[in-house]
Amino acid sequence: MPLTYIQGLELSGTFAFAVSGATAAINKSYDVIGLLALAFITAIGGGTIRDLLIGATPVAWMTDELSNTAIILAAVIAALFFSYVKILQRWLNIFDAIGLGMFTITGINKGIAAGLPIPVCVALGVITGAFGGLLRDVITGEQPILFTREIYAVASLAGGSLFVLAGIFTPLPGGVIQSISVTVIVGIRLLSLRYNWQLPRIRQ
Repeated sequence: MPLTYIQGLELSGTFAFAVSGATAAINKSYDVIGLLALAFITAIGGGTIRDLLIGATPVAWMTDELSNTAIILAAVIAALFFSYVKILQRWLNIFDAIGLGMFTITGINKGIAAGLPIPVCVALGVITGAFGGLLRDVITGEQPILFTREIYAVASLAGGSLFVLAGIFTPLPGGVIQSISVTVIVGIRLLSLRYNWQLPRIRQ
């Protein structure tokens, strides 16, 4: 059976986040088990939390052989290019941004399918997009991007809000709206890294 657009979007996000997790593991000199574990945790962490919150059990990855295969494939691909250590951080940022964008939209769609209010759907999008990276950072001992001044969750929130508003107020096809929203999230995230955009500091 051919993949639907939504399934393809989620699979792409899964692959991107798995590469991000595997790359982070390589940066930390983890062994093969650690690499696979971090690839899985980064790829499924946000979606698992989302599914538990909305009562969708068993959670998606437990019954999705294609996603699990994509995670393993992503880990293998990342491992095969381990010699490019000097550019791994660059790839980590790119794949993390792609995963953030893809998973934000799939999280919102899951919330809409569950009949939840729009603000809750947007929040689920942020959770789906950002919490896999949060778990990755905690496990590797890095300061979680989500809790810094970097434009990360804000990028997810901006693109997710655009997605739901465009769906309500414009006649554009759903696939077009989703593609634009993912592009906005990825673009905001990568531009913020390129030009060092940061959120204002909270002063005491």
